[in-house]
Amino acid sequence: MDLNFEYAAHQRALMNATTATNVDARLAKLEQAARIAGRISAFQHGLGAAAACAWSKAQLTPKKHRKPDEAPQIVR
Repeated sequence: MDLNFEYAAHQRALMNATTATNVDARLAKLEQAARIAGRISAFQHGLGAAAACAWSKAQLTPKKHRKPDEAPQIVR
């Protein structure tokens, strides 16, 4: 896996989410970023990398997209 490529793709997805013109497009880009984070996390976990914990947290649904009484969900 080319981690630099994946990190860049993750950042592009996040930046594109901030400039999305509607909620559906924004959520699609955030889901794309979460999928990329999942790939990075799986790769790092496979290597036993210490940074893997941070990428695992990146897969949690952001709080602002949850209902107040809803528990965090893992995005796959």
